[in-house]
Amino acid sequence: MSEWLFETERVAVRRMEPLDETNLWAVYGEPEAMRFVHDGQPIPREDCARWVEVTARNVEQRGYGMSAIELRGLQGGGGNPVIGFCGLVHPGGQPEVELKYALLKEHWGQGLATEAARGLLAWGAAQFGIEAVLASTSPGNLGSHRVLEKCGFERAELRVEEGGEQVQVFRWRRSSE
Repeated sequence: MSEWLFETERVAVRRMEPLDETNLWAVYGEPEAMRFVHDGQPIPREDCARWVEVTARNVEQRGYGMSAIELRGLQGGGGNPVIGFCGLVHPGGQPEVELKYALLKEHWGQGLATEAARGLLAWGAAQFGIEAVLASTSPGNLGSHRVLEKCGFERAELRVEEGGEQVQVFRWRRSSE
């Protein structure tokens, strides 16, 4: 039985499950989707099982991690309703909470990433008192920049990673309203 975290107008977000390994690979194994992520290469299928395990440990330790995004009305209806993933994570053990998301290519440009990210930020604030979140993108990933700005993130520093790649950092603070 799926554990649903929240719903928005068009998406429902649930805890990641062991069977999501295949869904993860459908998203993160797609070359065009991964061109702006880390080294620009799709992740190998065998890494997806490890991601599911890491997420389970994160949820056990913190109560949150990566989650599956489904279109509302199709939840549990078969036919691979998972359209992507989103989460609040601490990559490499960093102390700051970081927003991550990725969608199947056929769902890009429809506002679904923005909808899921807004819902995730509200859920994290309500359930865990999360007040500040960062996000990092490739400087050329203008689509993600727009998503983050629509969610209330502000452009911050341009960081250079250990491998020499540049990363644009965005920061979000919970509104006091």
